[in-house]
Amino acid sequence: MTTPTLRAPTLAEIQAPLAERLARVREELRRIVVADFELIAEANTHLFQMQGKMFRPTLLLFASEATGGDDARAVSLAAVVELIHLATLVHDDSVDHSTMRRGMPTLNALFSHQVSVIMGDFLYSRAVVELVRQGDLEPLRVMSRVTNEMTVGEMRALLAHDRLKFTEAEYDLLIRAKTASLFAGACEVGAGQAGPREREAMRRYGESLGKAFQIVDDLLDYTEDEAVTGKPSGLDLKEHKVTLPLIAALPRMTPAERARVEELMRAPEPDERMIADVVAAATRAGGIEYARARAARHQQEAEAELEILPPSPARDALRACVTYVTERRR
Repeated sequence: MTTPTLRAPTLAEIQAPLAERLARVREELRRIVVADFELIAEANTHLFQMQGKMFRPTLLLFASEATGGDDARAVSLAAVVELIHLATLVHDDSVDHSTMRRGMPTLNALFSHQVSVIMGDFLYSRAVVELVRQGDLEPLRVMSRVTNEMTVGEMRALLAHDRLKFTEAEYDLLIRAKTASLFAGACEVGAGQAGPREREAMRRYGESLGKAFQIVDDLLDYTEDEAVTGKPSGLDLKEHKVTLPLIAALPRMTPAERARVEELMRAPEPDERMIADVVAAATRAGGIEYARARAARHQQEAEAELEILPPSPARDALRACVTYVTERRR
């Protein structure tokens, strides 16, 4: 008799106990960014229509609950974390000149490049204003560090001129700054009323989880659509982005396979055949398998950090978040 495979939890299932508090986070977001300037109000309305899954606020709320924090304070801080995340997306779209996100036009496309840059700045500044209003220096210290790390990370990405010489060490620095720093900050701030040992464990949990999240995200670009269409989505490759599956595979590729990668990087708009060839070469060379192993290692690191916390439904939820990250489909 075979043992049934356990289904990974969906994010909606994980978030169910937080439904009321996440609704309050959304209300706080609107309160924090409200402005009587017409263009800002229009941009805010559009941004809230594009709002994502609220994963970072979810981590903060569960970290707070698992470490005995004050819920009312955590809701406002969760809104700040989501606001910072939203600001980074707006700036990313501006830097990349992206026209679509989550199936909707970006601010960059709907208004202008200039409006997009200024709105990102506005969102950051409103987050800082709210942190100051809280009257607690510690969350301000943490989130100031996080936003600085994220900015430096983006600068590192811009300086990677020869993409095929982008190393795994450089990739690690990038994903730590770009993604893991905000995950770590959300969990550390959530545990802000706990002792130093618990706060540090929550920071490390968030950092490991964020690294796993980004690696899985990069893996999905190579594997996401195969089961349905037989062809990977390849968006990163279309944009000439070099991520861990390709970094790990390049040294093991044949000269012909590497030449195909170089051809893709030179092409202004790589076609589906070119992308499929590079994905197949990366798979043959073990890049997909290597990236999965790296994500699994970060998963184990994140789970190990939870052992310091007393048993509770919130700790179980944080563990479920790890499973969700490693098993998710976008």
